[in-house]
Amino acid sequence: MLETIAKRDRDFGTPARVSTQLVNLTIDGQTIQVPEGTSVMRAAAEMGINIPKLCATDSLEAFGSCRLCLVHIEGRRGFPASCTTPVEEGMVVITENKKLNDMRRNVMELYISDHPLDCLTCPANGDCELQDMAGVVGLRNVRYGYDGANHLNDATDASNPYFAYDPSKCIVCSRCVRACEDIQGTFALTIDSKGFESRITAGQKDTFLESDCVSCGACVQACPTSSLMEKTVIMMGQPEHSVVTTCAYCGVGCAFKADMKGQEVVRMVPWKDGKANRGHSCVKGRFAWGYATHKDRVLKPMIREKITDPWREVSWEEAIGYAASQIRRIQNQYGRDSVGGITSSRCTNEETYLVQKLVRAAFGTNNVDTCARVCHSPTGYGLKTTLGESAGTQTFDSVMHTDVVIVMGANPSAAHPVFASRLKSRLRQGAKLIVIDPRTIELVSSPHIKADYHLPVRPGTNTALLTSMAHVIATENLIDEAFVAERCETKAFNEWREFVSRPENSPEAMAEITGVNADDLRGAARLFATHGNGSIYYGLGVTEHSQGSTTVMAIANLAMATGNIGREGVGVNPLRGQNNVQGSCDMGSFPHELPGYRHVSDDTVRRQFEQAWGVTIQPEPGLRIPNMFDAALSGSFKALYCQGEDIVQSDPNTQHVTAALSAMECIIVQDIFLNETAKYAHVFLPGSSFLEKDGTFTNAERRISRVRQVMEPQAGLADWEATCALSNALGYPMNYKHPSEIMDEIASLTPTFTGVSFKRIDELGGSVQWPCNEDAPEGTPIMHIDQFVRGKGKFVITQYVPSDERSTRKFPLLLTTGRILSQYNVGAQTRRTDNVMWHHEDVLEIHPHDAEERGINVGDWVAVQSRSGETALRAEITDRVQPGVVYTTFHHPESGANVVTTDSSDWATDCPEYKVTAVQVRRVTQPSDWQTHWTRFTDMQHDLLEKRIKEPAPSN
Repeated sequence: MLETIAKRDRDFGTPARVSTQLVNLTIDGQTIQVPEGTSVMRAAAEMGINIPKLCATDSLEAFGSCRLCLVHIEGRRGFPASCTTPVEEGMVVITENKKLNDMRRNVMELYISDHPLDCLTCPANGDCELQDMAGVVGLRNVRYGYDGANHLNDATDASNPYFAYDPSKCIVCSRCVRACEDIQGTFALTIDSKGFESRITAGQKDTFLESDCVSCGACVQACPTSSLMEKTVIMMGQPEHSVVTTCAYCGVGCAFKADMKGQEVVRMVPWKDGKANRGHSCVKGRFAWGYATHKDRVLKPMIREKITDPWREVSWEEAIGYAASQIRRIQNQYGRDSVGGITSSRCTNEETYLVQKLVRAAFGTNNVDTCARVCHSPTGYGLKTTLGESAGTQTFDSVMHTDVVIVMGANPSAAHPVFASRLKSRLRQGAKLIVIDPRTIELVSSPHIKADYHLPVRPGTNTALLTSMAHVIATENLIDEAFVAERCETKAFNEWREFVSRPENSPEAMAEITGVNADDLRGAARLFATHGNGSIYYGLGVTEHSQGSTTVMAIANLAMATGNIGREGVGVNPLRGQNNVQGSCDMGSFPHELPGYRHVSDDTVRRQFEQAWGVTIQPEPGLRIPNMFDAALSGSFKALYCQGEDIVQSDPNTQHVTAALSAMECIIVQDIFLNETAKYAHVFLPGSSFLEKDGTFTNAERRISRVRQVMEPQAGLADWEATCALSNALGYPMNYKHPSEIMDEIASLTPTFTGVSFKRIDELGGSVQWPCNEDAPEGTPIMHIDQFVRGKGKFVITQYVPSDERSTRKFPLLLTTGRILSQYNVGAQTRRTDNVMWHHEDVLEIHPHDAEERGINVGDWVAVQSRSGETALRAEITDRVQPGVVYTTFHHPESGANVVTTDSSDWATDCPEYKVTAVQVRRVTQPSDWQTHWTRFTDMQHDLLEKRIKEPAPSN
């Protein structure tokens, strides 16, 4: 593995070129053939000849500033820079001779003359390109002294919590500036002044923390010296080995090298061969991994009879035995279906598969669900109905071939920042952008990016807006008739066309409902239908509505009607929220589906699993999460096994959730922290972080990527091992020796995974996109190329039905929720890192007009009240939200955002309508009653944890 990492980490100096036109040239007497447009430097590197360089790196376009890579080309005057010189047919290049060597030493001597000679104590010692190049060119002495002006005493900027900028080590190669511009797209860095006074500056000579820097780490990774350096490396020294694994934050699924010293992580570096991230990262994956060793982790199993009792630390054997006995007692008393489980989108595919198998085989019920219920279940329903598969259609790379992009109900810059950087790169190249969102998100207007259309749709009216876009396309003859005739069901299409063409579905008729200007909507529809490759990227602002499934189908309708399915640069692309939401769905975590999205009522499918598992599987679907809560309150659901999900904080109508948990007799929580749900638990099983386990995650592009263990499980067992132990204690044997065996079982039972194994994933470079089987042995980057998975695409009527959550005199504002860049989901991980420096509390965004009406000033505490409950937040007055709309995040439990959200949900899947809650907002001076209760209850639970009865140390 180490040899593979080293080979793929090799820097070829300039990016690779793709061209069918090949060029022949000679370098140092050897002939080589490379694609047209390749630089001389890269051509040499392909031959194994490493021309010295400092400003060049293959993640950035050539800049040609360092003058270290000069070469001799026969027939040319002077010595051109090899990084900026493209190859030509018949070119003869010499990379080494006395003249070149002398010039390179002279250039290096100038660099070193204004550079501290403290290599032995420098944190980059052993990983410094300047140091390496000084050795390569043979520099042995420096003729220029330090008596004149220099930069050796420049002050270090250590304001950023994760890295420091030491200008005395800077060689002004501009790699950091170019990385910020070309890779990240933030444009936070610049070179200030000229000549000797040149220095890298963040913002308007701000500190890094004060500037627009988003701490993605691209500048740190690009720096060839220790000028920009991770503080962990400064403190701990250079790592001694590396392991490639996959990030456990959002659904992008970035590949990282965990740089290690023994069992300690020194840093996480985005792997340049990662197919999802292409060597880029965000602040969370790059730096916010310290939670894995945080002092708040609970590392011993614990049990208690009542939630008012102190915890008692016990052995794994006793905790598992107690949990199993409680499950069996409750089933004997209340019936087989009185128990259930919730799988985790933070855990691996293998662990999720085991939990649903545990529930079906050991519990004997289909009462299993996953957090995808409350985020992307409408994606599964909508895309399965229209296209035939419950997943996105493209790779992330596909966006680089698009011509016009719709971003709807998603804020990639905050929730999927690595994808957002790639999207912005394409937009800077000239692609057009349509943003459909109630808020003015960063993509609407940012450096070198401006949306062609921003359609500020009123929350709850997505279906109406898309139907009116379809009206324009249908009535203005913009439908791709040939595509539809060949690929789609004729009868369904004709019914759909007749429906969307009705006058009541026109942009003018819908404008009063959607709040979107009809001319803007018509312009956006025409742009999407006529501007070449059209792609649609959407998020929870689409799915978390009462018509979430309908809106997903409306998106698919739009893509089919314009022929934007089945090739690069187009497609329907759900941006998944958590690292393994796609995988948790693939693994059969829904109560009505077995792995591979096959219904439990299908006798043939069920018999296949029954034969493999040696049990009888119930043919009727089990309870969804909301049904579990309702059944608990009615007295028929009594026990829950919840792995890696914090349903108290993340699910809607918090007081309803806690009442349901309080009504249960046994709650088993498996997690790394005592989260909000664990405060109601009777059994706590310590979880393991992604750094402590082997397995796979599946990202938003169906990419199955390897997760590799870099440290031993701190609690003794990985999550999959704990699930196996519980199953064994219940009398159903699970005796896997390694997660690879679990994947082998998944592959044997799931048609889209039949070609997947750990070995095959490694052979394919670390990841593969399903379907991966005999028909697609190397995976399927793009879906529905020749035909849809269901055969013919199906258009579906998308009649707009208003949400029950509408503004009224009592609740005149509409609350919508979302995420922020520095925090993740319920914040259990990111709140335990320095990311809190950017977002230490959730705030309520309110428009100046609405704030003025209520006498609210910036920073005031305001009550947010709905029909479900009330909480208090600090006000932020901004025109990012439109009048009549307020917005908040849900990263901090004390904020109680989901105390306010209601039980309104999607008609098809019960996905909660987080994005539309009718509320009233008023100034207050004290917390809400719920917050007061939460504080008291939390203090009590922390006190009970502190007072836990600890297991005696084993005697020697």
